[in-house]
This record gives sequence, structure tokens and C-alpha cells, in this order.
Amino acid sequence: MTTHHRSEVQGQEVYYREAGPKEAPTIVLLHGFPSSSHMFRDLISKLADRYHLIAPDYIGFGYSAHPNTKDFQYTFDNLAAVVQELLFQKLNLKNFSIYVQDYGAPIGFRIASQNPQAIDTIIVQNGNAYAEGLSVAWEPLRAMWATRTAETEKPVRAFLTAETTKFQYTQGVRDIRKVSPDSWTFDQFFLERPGNDAVQLELFYNYQSNLALYPDWQAYFRKHQPPTLIVWGRHDPFFTVEGAKSYLRDLPQTELHLLDTGHFALEEESDAIAERISGFLQIQGRSRKA
Repeated sequence: MTTHHRSEVQGQEVYYREAGPKEAPTIVLLHGFPSSSHMFRDLISKLADRYHLIAPDYIGFGYSAHPNTKDFQYTFDNLAAVVQELLFQKLNLKNFSIYVQDYGAPIGFRIASQNPQAIDTIIVQNGNAYAEGLSVAWEPLRAMWATRTAETEKPVRAFLTAETTKFQYTQGVRDIRKVSPDSWTFDQFFLERPGNDAVQLELFYNYQSNLALYPDWQAYFRKHQPPTLIVWGRHDPFFTVEGAKSYLRDLPQTELHLLDTGHFALEEESDAIAERISGFLQIQGRSRKA
């Protein structure tokens, strides 16, 4: 069963879900925008009999603290630092796998590249680390990165609307009946908290810092060759199939699976993804014992 926890990290309350036996291999589940650990609810239930699972909400997301932008600097460096402290100092984890999706990729890859000895494996689900992975949907953000004004922010604010949140969950899926409306309704509830628009705009603007780190993450991949599984919704309107395939340049042994679904692939493909993860981790476990 999943248990629900709160821990104080750097003066902020961090919420996380935990499931599975603590003596089992640990998988840290790092969510995307505009979601939270809620996106992993089905996957957790499918893996908790074999693995120890930790799924935090970032500061400003889900059930974690959401200080205003004057009291907390919303950057990906800071979000990653909070998660890293939770994992190493509060939970005393020594080694673990990471599952990264969307925002989870820049957060997880910061942690992995700074602590390569702690990373058992990486599971990538529509999380980017290559320039060719960004689709044309990023053009409004690129315009804001170039010159941040009220005018360039205006199109970016469309990413915060209920219509766009639903679009992120439903675009490219095979059968919309398999996507629970709880998903986009839950996310939108937190997006519409007073002051959260300012939080998200800060992170949208800071996202350009992730592109600057792509060469560092790629160097980490090449040097350390972390065993990697990619399960990627091929109809994602934000992150391209070319971005998924780009990992193979630096991680030629990567196991790549392109799934016939969209950005939040777990909504429609949680069974298939859980099976892929179990098979992949069993092979890696045998390899480490050999």
C-alpha cells in the first residue's frame, strides 16, 4: 500500500508517496509539469510488490509547500537541490534508479550527474536532454527567453489554462476513455492556486538553464553509461521522437520503446511500462550480481 509523508527540507515541507519493501531496489519517480506524484499512482500499485518507490512533489507542486516567488527562488537548480537533500539526507538513500518525465528529466539529470555513484539505472519517459527533442510547441517559451516582457509572457500563460492541461493528457492517445479526467482536474486545481501563475512563469523562464546543461548531461551519459530504459509516447506534442532516439548517441546500449500514445504515457500504457521496467531491472540486477 502507498503511504503518504511530509519532510522538512531547507525550511520547506516536501510531500512524498512511498510504497514497497524498503529492502528492495529503490526507484525514485520524478514527475513532470503540470503534474505531481499523482501521475505515478497506477505505476506505483503495479511495482510496489517488487520495488521500493519514492515519489516526491516538487516545491510549488502538488501537496508540497508552495511559497511565493519572493520567499523561494523557483529555479531547476533549487528544485533539484531540495529533492536531492530529501533523498540523501532525509531518506538516507545510498543508491537508486530514477524515472524521469518532463520536468523530472532536468531535476533527475542534475542529481544523477552530480552523484553518478548513486544511480543504478535511468528510466526516461518523455523527458528531454537533447536540443532536437524540443518541438515547435516551445516557440512561445523561446520568445520569452529572448526578451521577457508582459507581451512575450502572454502566449506562455496559455500553458496554465484548463484547456491546455487537458490537451497535455489527451493529445495523441489512442483511446481517451482510458485517460481519467481526475488527471487534468487534479493538476488544474493546483495550477489555479493564488500566486501559482507567477511560480510557473519563473520556471518557464528558467527552463532555458536546462538547455545550457544538455552538454554536461550528455557527457555524464558517455562517461558513466548508466543502464537506461526509454519508454516514450511517440505522439507527444512537446518532446519529439528524435529527442528519444538522441539518447542512443551517448548511450548505445539503451533499450528504446516508442509507445503509441502521448505526453503522459502512463495514463494509457501503465501496464506496458510497468512490464518493461520489471524486465529491465531484473536484467540489470542479474548483471550486477554476475
